[in-house]
Amino acid sequence: MIVQLFFVLLAIVIGARLGGIGLGVLGGTGLAILTFGFGLAPTAPPIDVMLMIVAVIAAASCMQAAGGLDLMVKWAEKLLRKNPQQITILSPIVTYLFTFVAGTGHVAYSVLPVIAEVATETKIRPERPLAIAVIASQQAITASPISAATVALLSMLSGFGISLMDILIISVPSTLAGVLIGALYSLKVGKELEKDPEYLHRLAKGEFNDMHYKTAEVQNHHKALWSVILFLTATAGIVLFGSVESLRPTFETTQGTMTMEMSHIIEILMLTAATFILLITRTDGIKAVQGSVFLAGMQAVVAIFGIAWMGDTFINGNMAELKGSIEHIVTEMPWLFGIALFVMSILLFSQAATIRALLPLGISLGISPYLLIALFPAVNGYFFIPNYPTVVAAINFDRTGTTHIGKYILNHSFMIPGLIATGVSVALGFLLIQLL
Repeated sequence: MIVQLFFVLLAIVIGARLGGIGLGVLGGTGLAILTFGFGLAPTAPPIDVMLMIVAVIAAASCMQAAGGLDLMVKWAEKLLRKNPQQITILSPIVTYLFTFVAGTGHVAYSVLPVIAEVATETKIRPERPLAIAVIASQQAITASPISAATVALLSMLSGFGISLMDILIISVPSTLAGVLIGALYSLKVGKELEKDPEYLHRLAKGEFNDMHYKTAEVQNHHKALWSVILFLTATAGIVLFGSVESLRPTFETTQGTMTMEMSHIIEILMLTAATFILLITRTDGIKAVQGSVFLAGMQAVVAIFGIAWMGDTFINGNMAELKGSIEHIVTEMPWLFGIALFVMSILLFSQAATIRALLPLGISLGISPYLLIALFPAVNGYFFIPNYPTVVAAINFDRTGTTHIGKYILNHSFMIPGLIATGVSVALGFLLIQLL
């Protein structure tokens, strides 16, 4: 088992370094080693989760192609420029809502340069809003009803009678509170901008000019607005069907009366939303697959395909040894499983892949489904090593140099806000499952 684990971790580390679809294809290579080399029987690939993600990506990509994402960025820019003094509090709320609506944290790219410029113009240290805004875009993944991570969690806990609302009623308030407390901490991070030595150094060198960042113009406001409305309607429908089981269609089969599964509802509603967006806004379907949302989303699908399949196979093939060695520890201290989720997310750079890889072990160890929901935000650990794309983008957008990677790598701008947001989210999740 130790040798198998070595190859699993090696595939994860090399795949993460390759980037893009590297994580997924290395997962397939690790699976080949486990099956052909060690004789483990491969489990079923996570088809349902992958298809749900593809459907959501299709709808979000069509919304982006129709100009809906650009319209949302315009709304965000207007809000931030009207309230520049509150940017450290408003910025994480904006990126949280963007991710919550779209189901992917990559939509934050569009608004990060706006945050950096408004903060610089207001003489507020850009590190303060930028760092917590990036963290908020990650935390919202574990609160969004259509994110790959939430979809994966729901698909694995639905057998225990867990509904989408059971997840959202815990994850939304806990992650939002974690982000807001992280934002309050960020208000006092570092020196004031006009006293920061790096900013003064760049100012003296004449690196600042009167050029202003301009967000992309919305070509057709009417079409863009329709795309946003259609996408939000589908999202609201998913939440409604996920919360009220009696609304789901039922069918008579040879096995008796069957209720439509949430995975099928998500797929149908999102594909339908994509259809109406393309038809009503007359958007070219080719344009949808060329956008950043589609590219980032499909990378996530490939990652889940390879990594989750490899992880499932490893855990299933070594279940007896794993349960015998750690079951009593996790039973006495179930929060340790949260640490395992956090560490694995650092390696995988994906909340959904982390859930698919580790949750089967948590379920087999007898951890309460509600406790697993409380631990859900622990998968937001990929800020820990500052090489995730949104982290790198935030550093590059800050022309003042206040958003940085520290001398010792881990003492970077995102570390403390990330730890605060994640820690508070998990702690509040524990409290909420006790109360609710």
